Amino acid sequence: MTALPIKSIFILAWRNLWRNHRRTLIMLAAITVGAWAMIFMTALMRGMVDDMLLNGIRDLPGEVQIHHPEYRDDPSINNSLGAADEQLVSVMEQPPVTAWTQRVRVPAVISSERESRGVTLIGIDPASETDVGFDAEDVKQGRFLIDADDKGIIIGAKMAERLETRLGKRIVIMSQDPDNNIADRGFRIVGIYKAKLASLEEMYVYAGIGTVQKLLKMDGQVSEIAITGDDYRKVDAWYPRIKQAAGDDKQVLPWYEADSYLGSMLAVMDGFVLVWMVVVFLAMSFGLVNTLIMAVFERVREIGLMLALGMRPATILSQILMESFLLLLIGLLIGNTLAILTIMPLQDGIDISIVAEGMEMMGTSSMLYPALKLQDVILANAVVLILGIITSVLPAWRASRYDPIEALNKN
Repeated sequence: MTALPIKSIFILAWRNLWRNHRRTLIMLAAITVGAWAMIFMTALMRGMVDDMLLNGIRDLPGEVQIHHPEYRDDPSINNSLGAADEQLVSVMEQPPVTAWTQRVRVPAVISSERESRGVTLIGIDPASETDVGFDAEDVKQGRFLIDADDKGIIIGAKMAERLETRLGKRIVIMSQDPDNNIADRGFRIVGIYKAKLASLEEMYVYAGIGTVQKLLKMDGQVSEIAITGDDYRKVDAWYPRIKQAAGDDKQVLPWYEADSYLGSMLAVMDGFVLVWMVVVFLAMSFGLVNTLIMAVFERVREIGLMLALGMRPATILSQILMESFLLLLIGLLIGNTLAILTIMPLQDGIDISIVAEGMEMMGTSSMLYPALKLQDVILANAVVLILGIITSVLPAWRASRYDPIEALNKN
């Protein structure tokens, strides 16, 4: 007997699949739940890690940063650099770069009438800063800075609480100028911001870059230039151009080098997703193998008869593998649909404020936004299909190796 065409193998496999409805439905339920768990849990983990990474990049902030070579080891006023020149500006204006800004960023002490705290004073250009890091909508009381020479200051809600001060009150900022002399100035609090991570509210205070430069006698110099693009995962495609344009006398770092913890987190997450999917599949594969083996045992005489009539062992093998493929495919279609329908209503975020303090220690906010990524869906389906077919080879191979006479004599 010649080999059966694919269509005939498909029809036989489909009919055999539904001989035992209960067993097939139980296995479909297992595959469906497995596929749903893979995609849904991966979306939750991706959302959490993306939030941690984006919060970390905003904390830097910027996907690429330019500094004086010694600034990261000693963030003092003396390790500043000149404003961006025309060549660097022209490169930073090219896509996929979406925005860039210059900052003064120095250690300082903030004092109210009652308390003093150590902070990082950040002088910003309000017009460009909102495109890179600071979100003006985070200012919950008062207003955002008007321009680079704004005389006001913005502090965090936690800092206001620590200093026992409020909107409209005056505070004093103290830092060092290039001659290591104390430079101080009174500022009026014009805005109080709320950050996604409450710890940031005690770390950073914001003032106009021009005002800070005058206070610290910086002569137009800046501490850093921050650049952002359209996707933090694709920074390698454009950051070398920035590095070349900046010159050898400046340190240019992408976010994953500026904060190696964040870079390691992304790499670990990508590996963990694959491990998670394989573990879920291994739990599911025992049921799949058991279903196929039982299906083969129930049809030993039938398989023996087909072999005796001349059906090739390869056709028997193909038929059993087709049954496995159809079972996996149906389960995946249902599982994918359920996962998407489950994730879609959660796109506005899941409130996890009940564990907010613990999540904040991990660098994520009190709202979790599931991130359904196409590559994760494709990976989950590929893992189930490829490993499922490999797992099905053993029962299919055993069925194809039956001796026709012995198979026909089985009771």
